[in-house]
Amino acid sequence: LGPDAKPELKTLAIANNAPKPETFLAEVRSFALSGDAKALWLMKHSENGAGEMYIVEAGAKAPSDLTKAQVRVGDWRLAIEPMREWRQMFGDAARLQRDFQFDAGLRGVDWPAAQAKYATLLPRLTDRRELDDLLGQLSAELNVLHSQVRAGDLRADPERPAPAFLGAVFEPVDGGLRLARLLAGDPELPSERGPLARPGVDARAGDVLTAVNGRAVRSEADLALALMQQAGQQVLLDLRRGTRAHRSVAVPVDAATDASLRYAEWVRERRAAVERASGGRIGYLHLRAMGPNDIASFAGDFYAQFEREGLIIDVRRNRGGNIDSWVIEKLLRRAWAFWQRPGGKPYWNMQQTFRGHLAVLIDPLTYSDGETFAAGIKALGLGPLIGQRTAGAGVWLSDRTRLSDNGMARVAEFAQYGADGRWLIEGRGVSPDIEVENPPHASWNGSDAQLEAAIANVLQRMERDPVRQPAPQPIPPRERAASDVR
Repeated sequence: LGPDAKPELKTLAIANNAPKPETFLAEVRSFALSGDAKALWLMKHSENGAGEMYIVEAGAKAPSDLTKAQVRVGDWRLAIEPMREWRQMFGDAARLQRDFQFDAGLRGVDWPAAQAKYATLLPRLTDRRELDDLLGQLSAELNVLHSQVRAGDLRADPERPAPAFLGAVFEPVDGGLRLARLLAGDPELPSERGPLARPGVDARAGDVLTAVNGRAVRSEADLALALMQQAGQQVLLDLRRGTRAHRSVAVPVDAATDASLRYAEWVRERRAAVERASGGRIGYLHLRAMGPNDIASFAGDFYAQFEREGLIIDVRRNRGGNIDSWVIEKLLRRAWAFWQRPGGKPYWNMQQTFRGHLAVLIDPLTYSDGETFAAGIKALGLGPLIGQRTAGAGVWLSDRTRLSDNGMARVAEFAQYGADGRWLIEGRGVSPDIEVENPPHASWNGSDAQLEAAIANVLQRMERDPVRQPAPQPIPPRERAASDVR
């Protein structure tokens, strides 16, 4: 099995002669047995949307020819009355909140009365987005922060313009835009480099961009218009380097990729600031969220810095997920002995254990599992929290509360409480041990008071309690045994 493996539906005979599973049908996405157990509905795997569907006789083997068993849905047409559908979804959302909410008492709210109050606005709805607004107002009656509304079947404009970006910071100058800084991205991921930092693109910081595809560029507004709809397409750039003009070809990226490039630059700047201020003694990593990609990010950053005397983990603006336990587990490892080979450098038996001083940065946009991580750091005494109180969205959800058009009125389902029985996070957030605010104007000019406070805190603790490398005693002669653990 691998990441691209497709599930198989198998049958197993009920017998006492060690039966083995037999493949009923390969590449099955989902199935259901009829109430009388005589028929089986199957949906085949598909890379996009629903796959082909079949209804077959339930038995040990599937028919060899499925042609006649296929359910034709391609020519189905369903008449939908939006007003009636919205009314149904409003009722469904209200029942989901009632039946799945973590607080069976619904926070003391008279739920039928709240539902009736907002139902009076249903006849005035003219758009699916307006239903979302109404569902949001209804959910807000419960005063639960970790509960949002997500739209389902919205109208899409195929002609909507899609912006594109060159992955750079520009400054207006006479005759064009100067490339003040190229957004290179993560240096360890060359395939994800910014458009102007890719191999074969002749662009450097300091060059002046004068035209895109022959269209003159004199402002960032000109550049935005010239790049519209060009994401993923080659564009011809006219550049000036000093007094010499030249041309180069680049491939712009979409808005999400440009945001990731800017994020990577933000992280790189902070890591470099920590390196400079500590002389390389303190490490830095940022967790953007708490999902699968962030596990990979943490592993790459943490194991490259676990031998530092100090470490700053930044979860400001963390968007949540579900890996807090995995990360905290790595920080809880404790080394207790060294391995020493002749002529080699000693290393701890609990390999890749961080032994230094930890600080964690939080802010009001630290959200969901980022907050749970911060609460765990505080409860376990692993290091101080520095910054500002987190968002307060502490009740987790399953995302199973879907509506008929695949939209969602998310219901906060799983609350958490501490060892002392107190409910955690929801509505309050996690307070820092050392409160530091980043003033907006100073932050705009490149300052980061919270990071500076974390660096100062870790350096002070390193000075007060240095991380020492113990020296081994002389190896005892063979007549004497090694000492017992004391």
